[in-house]
Amino acid sequence: MRRLPLRSLAVLATVGALALTGCGTQTGDVGEQTAGAPGAGGRTLRAQQVMQLTEVHEQTGMTLLEGPVFGADGGLFVVDVTAPEGEPKVMRVDVRRKTKRAVHTDGRGAYTSAQFSPYDGRLYLTDFAHGEVVSLNPDGSDPRTFFSGEVDGAPMSPDDLAFDEDGHLYVSDSRGLTEGRALGRVVRIDRDGGQATVLADKLAATNGISFDAEYRGLWFSELTENRISYLPVGGRGGVTARHTAIRVDGGIAQTDSIAVDADGNLYQGLHGRPAMVVYDRHGERLATVEVPARAAEGLESATNVAITPGGTRAYMTVSGPAGGYLYTFDALAEGTRQSNGG
Repeated sequence: MRRLPLRSLAVLATVGALALTGCGTQTGDVGEQTAGAPGAGGRTLRAQQVMQLTEVHEQTGMTLLEGPVFGADGGLFVVDVTAPEGEPKVMRVDVRRKTKRAVHTDGRGAYTSAQFSPYDGRLYLTDFAHGEVVSLNPDGSDPRTFFSGEVDGAPMSPDDLAFDEDGHLYVSDSRGLTEGRALGRVVRIDRDGGQATVLADKLAATNGISFDAEYRGLWFSELTENRISYLPVGGRGGVTARHTAIRVDGGIAQTDSIAVDADGNLYQGLHGRPAMVVYDRHGERLATVEVPARAAEGLESATNVAITPGGTRAYMTVSGPAGGYLYTFDALAEGTRQSNGG
């Protein structure tokens, strides 16, 4: 999730956040590739607009799309962090028909990510404003609070999440974001919600999180340090020392959410630029995914991506003063669970 203005955070924390409408014109060609500038690292992938999903909300002065994830029925689920009560906070998009419908709204949640559990098939959402993880059925029914309260004596600011193969949750806790302090954590929550364990701490606004292709470790980003770290994770959630794996040269942009494809490539979303950067598991920059310049005006972030499971068509959430949009491009490898939400 991008860094929210303090005014918007205050609104999110008290009233739960903020709306939706949209339509858009198509620009660019799917998968159009051009050679990168010398030394720029990899090629450029031009994304194509699919549709506009949201407009700026009057209550917060912004819109922010996050957490794209494909459901079992092929629908693409997206959250709107700043949607107000009565407007869709979770929506389902039919990417072929270019239609959308509301799945869930409530009076308090500010949801920053979405993931389907491999254990119970429910959709899990992180509520950044209230330090909770909630779940619901794919049709939006039966909402439940899965986890709330303090972890090691401090409340969470849960941003993104990932599941291991057994259905346990791994959450990027962005504590300290508004204060500018390195209080962030990576937190593991058992699939029954009964136990939460801090796996890493003293992080700078922990944001994106995803397992590698083999489920041997976690990639996670720190928004205010523009770095991606790797955290080896054992079979029962045990960890060994983490290390900085990639330093992202983002300029004015900062590291947002992370997805991983079947070949182990990392798709790093950016706040401050409507683009993503793609690295291999060894840290080599392979590509930059960009919104065409003529369409980028009024767009400030490309937060996250979902790659079609078993295919290479990728769908990227892009937001800014111009509204919230869905863009598509051809990924470098097939989609898996780790390139589908979070």
